[in-house]
Amino acid sequence: MTVSVRYWSWFKDLAGADHEVHELAPEACLGDLLEQIRHQHPGFEQVRKSTLVAVGLEYQNADHRLKNGDEVSLFPPVQGG
Repeated sequence: MTVSVRYWSWFKDLAGADHEVHELAPEACLGDLLEQIRHQHPGFEQVRKSTLVAVGLEYQNADHRLKNGDEVSLFPPVQGG
């Protein structure tokens, strides 16, 4: 299956791009995709616990089952003051 990934804020710098397309097994979950991203871009390992992940418009956890054509967004937590 094909899934597109959008990187926001300084995550673009970690990936070296603002978006990518990933090929995954048909039964892949979000955790599988994140592992593939960390393998391809080792810098994501250091922000593992501070990454927000959405599929479409909804935040999802690592067990979320992906579907062909899903758009996943990765971004850092929002800070304000």
